[in-house]
Amino acid sequence: MARLNLLEETRYEKLPVTVYSNQQIASVAVANRIAALIRSKEAKGEKTVLGLATGVTPIGVYAELVRQHKHEGLSFKNVITFNLDEYYPMQPTAVQSYVTFMNENLFGHVDIDKNNVHIPDGTLQQEDVAAFCLEYEQKITKLGGLDLQILGIGRTGHIGFNEPGSAPNSGTRLVTLDDLTINDASRDFGGKENVPTKAITMGVGTIFKAREIILMAWSRKKATIVKKAVEGEISGDVPATFLQLSEHVEFVLDEAAASSLTRFDTPWLVKDCVWENELKKKAVIWLANTTGKPVLKLTEEDYNNHGMAQLAVEQGPVYNINIDIFNQIQHTITGWPGGKPHADDSQRPERAQPAQKRSIIFSPHPDDDVISMGGTFIRLVDQGHDVHVAYQTSGNTAVWDDDVLRFVEFAIDFNESIGEDNTRLKTIYDEMRAFIPTKQPNQVDTKEIRDVKGFIRKTEAISGARYAGLPDDHIHFMALPFYETGKIKKNTAGEEDINLTIELLQKIKPHQIFAAGDFADPNGTHLVCFNIILGALNKLKETEEWVKDCWLWMYRGAWQEFDTWEIEMAVPLSPQEVIRKRNAIFKHQSQKDRPVFPGDDAREFWVRAEDRTMETARSYDKLGMAEYEAMEAFVRYIY
Repeated sequence: MARLNLLEETRYEKLPVTVYSNQQIASVAVANRIAALIRSKEAKGEKTVLGLATGVTPIGVYAELVRQHKHEGLSFKNVITFNLDEYYPMQPTAVQSYVTFMNENLFGHVDIDKNNVHIPDGTLQQEDVAAFCLEYEQKITKLGGLDLQILGIGRTGHIGFNEPGSAPNSGTRLVTLDDLTINDASRDFGGKENVPTKAITMGVGTIFKAREIILMAWSRKKATIVKKAVEGEISGDVPATFLQLSEHVEFVLDEAAASSLTRFDTPWLVKDCVWENELKKKAVIWLANTTGKPVLKLTEEDYNNHGMAQLAVEQGPVYNINIDIFNQIQHTITGWPGGKPHADDSQRPERAQPAQKRSIIFSPHPDDDVISMGGTFIRLVDQGHDVHVAYQTSGNTAVWDDDVLRFVEFAIDFNESIGEDNTRLKTIYDEMRAFIPTKQPNQVDTKEIRDVKGFIRKTEAISGARYAGLPDDHIHFMALPFYETGKIKKNTAGEEDINLTIELLQKIKPHQIFAAGDFADPNGTHLVCFNIILGALNKLKETEEWVKDCWLWMYRGAWQEFDTWEIEMAVPLSPQEVIRKRNAIFKHQSQKDRPVFPGDDAREFWVRAEDRTMETARSYDKLGMAEYEAMEAFVRYIY
């Protein structure tokens, strides 16, 4: 019976899927399988032939393999590896090369024979690539094929660099990269214009010959493409769907990457559910959106025809369910994000007391505050709350080099106008002018350039916060150490980051904290900054009484919005408030028009912000709520 139930739950899934609670546990599980294979083959006196992937996804797997090598005697002396791909052209010593990646994450830390390592050669003349690719295939075949191939998945559905349009029988070859793939790589290369447009990759047919294939995916960012690969029709438009044809493949996912699969996203379509309130709210909103009806117009027939008959029977009549969910959604709407003084707060998302709250908005980058919750920021100030803003990082990697020169030129002219000596400043300026044209992609800027970039973003943040109504002593620049590497890749957050946050929280003792919960941020900074805040609060709550009355609200911004069923506080914005928010965002001139790291969305940040908040308002309107110009959404985090 258990097996039948599992088959029912997974009937939309066209290949085996294993889901772990988080990527760390999943990575260790995959590493254990690789280690067991190596040990098993070694015991038989055989070589293990591995197909390896690069990118963020397998880093945890490689870290665990290194740990087992150092502490559990796992040897790689009998291991032969073939990497999936390499950019073309690419020097093996470049920081972006997959040779560098593999050496830093695996090969440089284990006892593998370097003669047993095979990575596509990005230095070849183009006329020599075809012969190299044929030889690459022949080497794999001569060794009897790959024992195990590990894969990630790109947001185009590519495996290796087999982009949409790849044939299922394709071999190792030179390919042209999809524009979305180039966008995703742009941060690693210091800008889209520096990303190679081609790559050498194993083909889908080459991957298929492996005796075992494990595709891994982590995070909500991969959920949409994972659903297409697992549940969609086989199509060259999504090359990963070809894996449905293999009898030796398994997808290994964390819960976030699996979240769009039918059994997790809409479980009522495949099984009986325990109808707790959150799931009921999600299901009713889904039903309203699916049928195109407001919540209060849903009928028993709608429930029965869309897999929700169980809910109708257990908690019906359905009109009572509709009224309950309608009221829950309506009660998330408030024009008082700091609580409405002297009002009944039993049906409101925030407390009425104290009437004037101390609120702190943590902004990972210097513009996240106004982009993500600028309307709520302004309203909190207008309604008389004691509002502070804390900019957690300098954001000094996200400023164009020519802006640096422009600001230093301004400083030189200003000094001359007031008769100040410019000798030292002109020397620094000349050094900048000499450095910038020779700078390699993602090369660390000089300290002076980093400082100027930080000053630019700091003054923009001050201007935006002042526009929102804050006095200067309520604007805090934390410059958390984890960020200040000068590189795109940041350090791991540490105790110093947490302690600096503790000091600020102890100074303010807030009733409300607003923090970025937008973990789809492609830079990864939002999640790091959120975990630093959590680390500080968890330490403080052991000794400080005020923490018990401090609520933590998560906001989202340019990258992703909360689903409607998740929202616990929705702050409506009038047309005038939308314009005020836009003006606050405009203070961040270095990020306007064309930011250094735009992600995969070509729209300006202010346009993204307005479209996102207007779409949230429309989603409420479609459910039968009042029609507003825009809405900013928040979810409370219980720590």
